[in-house]
This record gives sequence, structure tokens and C-alpha cells, in this order.
Amino acid sequence: MSEEESNTESPNGPEKDDWHHFASASYGSADAEPTEVLENETTPEEEWFDGDDYYHSGGSIDWNAPPCPAPLGIAHMIKIGVCDNCLHRIGGRRVDSTGAEGGSILRAEAHSRDSELEKVEIPELCPLCENLFEDVINIVDRIVESTSPYQYSTMQFGIHLPKDMIQSEDSIRTKHGAQGSKTLKPSFVKAIQDEISSRTQGVSFVKESPDIMITIDALTLRVDVDVRPIFIYGRYRKLERGIPQTRWPCRACRGRGGDCENCQGTGLQYIESVQDLIGEPVRNSMEANDTSFHGMGREDIDVRCLGSGRPFVLEVKGPRIRDMDLDKLSEEINSKSSGKVEVNSLRWSLKKEVSRIKETRSEKSYTIRFKVEEELPEDEVVEAISSLSGVTLEQETPKRVSHRRAAKTRKRKVTSISDVTVEGNEVQFSLRCEAGTYVKELVHSDEGRTVPSVREVIGTECEVLWLDVKDIHAD
Repeated sequence: MSEEESNTESPNGPEKDDWHHFASASYGSADAEPTEVLENETTPEEEWFDGDDYYHSGGSIDWNAPPCPAPLGIAHMIKIGVCDNCLHRIGGRRVDSTGAEGGSILRAEAHSRDSELEKVEIPELCPLCENLFEDVINIVDRIVESTSPYQYSTMQFGIHLPKDMIQSEDSIRTKHGAQGSKTLKPSFVKAIQDEISSRTQGVSFVKESPDIMITIDALTLRVDVDVRPIFIYGRYRKLERGIPQTRWPCRACRGRGGDCENCQGTGLQYIESVQDLIGEPVRNSMEANDTSFHGMGREDIDVRCLGSGRPFVLEVKGPRIRDMDLDKLSEEINSKSSGKVEVNSLRWSLKKEVSRIKETRSEKSYTIRFKVEEELPEDEVVEAISSLSGVTLEQETPKRVSHRRAAKTRKRKVTSISDVTVEGNEVQFSLRCEAGTYVKELVHSDEGRTVPSVREVIGTECEVLWLDVKDIHAD
């Protein structure tokens, strides 16, 4: 809509990783050889693997072996080639150390009970983790290197493990591991977190709203670092007309810039916007990549926004610096905008407030001034315009926005009208109305598309001179 259009820009932010979309690899599978050939058959009968003859490079799994922490259970896990990390996590025994060191202690205890275990040949791959824990140092090296340019205090992990690895590990652990033993994925994540904590001070690991999101593909050892955006809530006052709320791509080059003469290569129809007058000082201060602007509606480019200002959330993308003094940041924005835009009430916010800002439909107050062709009796004009207080308008989509708005009739209530003044052939009044009201069309009627209208009740053509948003009644 004109004075109160909804901001359609989608927030970026964070987002869930659909790890189940990853292709799975064939881990721990085995093809059984046919043991019988039917008479007169030239091809062997297919046998289905049922798990009873599951082999690993260490030794055959004895499905009748007792589970850990029984000594025979731990001994059997050693025989099939379980690594120290996995031996500790499924062993079910408390020892002085954790991880590989803890598993090494359990292995030494088992060797002291049965010296034959020392002769067991160690396989190339652990049947539970396929030596995944050996890659922890390599993975953490990449994480530390990738995150070094950024300031952060919280981190979250997303791990993808091949489906077959998970199924194979689960079948062995649930049968032979100690009751309540930890599964592979959280144990792997914990090993990474412990290594990061040993190198980096002041980092906590969270399950939501992290400063940095780390995603790891255990199949390829690919590590992706996603620096999560920062959200800042505030209110802005637009003190000068001719400034759009958000960036407006050049009509001629459609934002491509280059050699476009219309925009001198900027890619913008208007060099300045509320978004950049606020966002650029923030982006520079936080050494961020870019910003997105989410306002509670928007005013037309030729409309000022006064009073306490319009609520907004600024999304700061890829910030390298996260710890800022918002009072000083507010002063910097107001100083650099040269009286065109002012901000107030800045505070830290979250992504969910973007939805609240966009969905809130609060009443607004305006002051509008228009002129008529000939002077009219002041008392008649005041009475006619005041009669619109409390009415419900029926507004068809205005011609000026019909190219981007659905053609339909909207009902909007005028809550009150006040301060009607007449100065020659110019008239000015204030009103409070429902969110989404086309205020200019209320005055000139848009060729009868708004009913009733000021033009209708005073009986003459009206030309809007200017419009100001006086206040937005939200928060």
C-alpha cells in the first residue's frame, strides 16, 4: 500500500539443515556367498544378509557375547577392532580420563585380565566409527582457521553422518554396548567441542541462536562456517521527503549498474534510502557484509515519518564484530545522516521479531494538506471533513499501485479526524486510521475508487500537497 505498504523482503537468517537430503554411502555392508546350488539351476540362489555372520576386518561379531561393561563384553569389542574412543563411550566403565585416553585405560585393564587380547590384530577401520575420531584435530584446525576473523561467543554444530554408518553402529552398540552408552553423533560432536574449548577461551555451545553455525559432512570432512546475522530493533524518523525506505534498484538497468547513465553505475534509482542511511554506519562499525531492512510497513517516498518513529529491525549479515555500544551507534547514525533520518530506542533483537514487526497492524496518525481550485466557506469545509470521523472506507486498489497490488476492495476505518484548518484554497487536517489505509486516496478519491472521500463530501477536486506520518501506535 502507499503510506503503509508491507515490507515484502524476506528475512535471512538462520535456517535448519536438512541432513537427510545427503546421499548415504555404503558402510559396513557385506555380500554373503551362496552355500547351495539347486538342482538343474545355473545361477546360485540369492541369500539375504540377516546379521548373524556380520564380519569386520578385526573379527566376527559374536552376537551372543555379553554386553559391556562385562569384562567378556569389553574383550569382545577389542577382538572386533573397536578404537579407544568407541571403547570408552560404549564400555560403561568410569575411569579417570575420557575419549581415547579413557578407552586406552579400559583396553589396558582387559589386557591385564587376558594377555591373549594383546595379540589381536588391530584392523584398519573401527567397526563403529570407521576412525572418524582421528579426524577431530583436522576438523578443528579448519574451524579455528575459518572463524578467526570473527568475534563470537556461542557456537552450534550440525553433523551429517552416512546413514549406513549410523545403522551399523547402532546395531552393534545397542546389542553389545553398555546400557545408556552414547551414540556416535553426539560423541563425535563432544570430541570436537572439547578440542575447540582447549584452544579457544570463552566459547559456549548452544542449540539455538548461535553466533556461528558449523556444519560438517563426515563423509567428505567438509566444514562450512556460517556466521549468523545480528538483529537490531529500533525506530526511525524520516525528516526529509524524497527518500525511499529500502534500496530502490535503477529502473533502466534493473540494479546491474555498470555503464548505466541513468544511475551513474550505482544500480540505484535513488542514491539514499532509510535502509542505507541507518545500515551503512552499522555495517562499517561491525565490519559486516551487508544489511537487510525490515520495517513495520512503509511510507511513500514523498512522505515524512515523524513522532516517535516507525519500528524496524535491521538485519546485519556476516558481522566480524558483534559487541557494540548501541547508544554510541545511534549517535553515529544520527550524525552521519545529516538530519535526513534519526533513530532511537535501539536494542538487540532476534530473528523472530522480524515476523512480529511485519505482521503487526497498528493504527497510524497522519497530517495531510491539500488544495482546491477555489476557496470554500471555512465552516462548511470543517463540518464536511469532520463528518468522515468514524466512517469505514471502501477503497479499491489505487491506480498508482495497481501494477503490484491485487485488484480488490479493502475496508478501512477512519478512527478520528481533528484539527481541520482552512487557509485560502488550502486545507489541512489530522486523522487516525486503521493500518493499510490509503490516506491520499481518502482525500482525492482516486477517481471514485475510495468511498466516501473528502472530494465527495466537499464537492470539488482535491490535490494533495503533502502528507506526514505523525505517529505509529505500536509497542
